[in-house]
Amino acid sequence: MPESVLTVFLYASLTAVATGLGALPFLFFKKISGSWLDYSNALAAGLMLTASFTLIFEGLDYGVWKTVAGVLIGLVFIILSNRWLDQREDLNIAELRGADARKAILIIGVMTLHSFTEGVGVGVSFGGDEGLGIFITAAIALHNVPEGLAISLVLIPRGMRILSTAAYCVLSSVPQPIMAVPAYLFVEFFRPVLPVGLGFAAGAMIWMVFSEIIPETRRTASSNRIGVIITLSVVLMVIFQEFLR
Repeated sequence: MPESVLTVFLYASLTAVATGLGALPFLFFKKISGSWLDYSNALAAGLMLTASFTLIFEGLDYGVWKTVAGVLIGLVFIILSNRWLDQREDLNIAELRGADARKAILIIGVMTLHSFTEGVGVGVSFGGDEGLGIFITAAIALHNVPEGLAISLVLIPRGMRILSTAAYCVLSSVPQPIMAVPAYLFVEFFRPVLPVGLGFAAGAMIWMVFSEIIPETRRTASSNRIGVIITLSVVLMVIFQEFLR
């Protein structure tokens, strides 16, 4: 394996490991009440929503209609996937069963789809310039931490162990090093399909936010508090992303 290819793979692997750091804050919270579950869902919704529109805006730089097509394809895919999961009564993942397992599979699946596009982004950036590739990799690694937090905010309050959650966070980002190498080797092939992938991940994630996450935020918490938390999480994510620029 050429040294440059190995370098791309190792850098992209770091972005995957960074996702697992999102579970670390829960080491300090041993018990999560019903109201905190609602707040966790609201925070996750804000983080995911901001990430979704970031993907769309990134895709627009490569092609407007390809990005729009990707969003619609992602929407159809996640709806069909959800219908298929609804028919499965024996779902389980780690410590979760039933509806909680279904929710876990959906969010891990959506974030994994998102990771494919990030892996392509890493590979394409290294194909242009090594310095740019390192910068993009560092930015994605830092960006993966709140994405890991979003996954953790959905899984841990439902009963999944912190270590298991961290492992699934890393697993959701494994496509990044897998896709980075071929994208680096075949830049001209992957560049045109990148906006479709970005839109695809965004469409699936937006559906997840409004269909699965937000409806579960008002069981014990008021709509006013939920609105405040979602708004603040969006603002914080935007500031964080601006900092990475």
